[in-house]
Amino acid sequence: MIDYQIFYLDGMKTNEAVTENEDGSFTIFVNSNLCESKRLLAIQHAIRHISGNDFGKADVQEIECVAH
Repeated sequence: MIDYQIFYLDGMKTNEAVTENEDGSFTIFVNSNLCESKRLLAIQHAIRHISGNDFGKADVQEIECVAH
């Protein structure tokens, strides 16, 4: 099971951002200016990165290619 929390932030330049916390959980930041369907897609995208253990990988292009 993935432990995460979601915060909606105004003024983000990306759809979402994810940080890994010291306790192994994750925080997902979602652009609050997105419509509801795009917010859900952004959350799904972030969870794919978390589930894929992408935070231990070095090649960002490969990570994004697999996540999409």
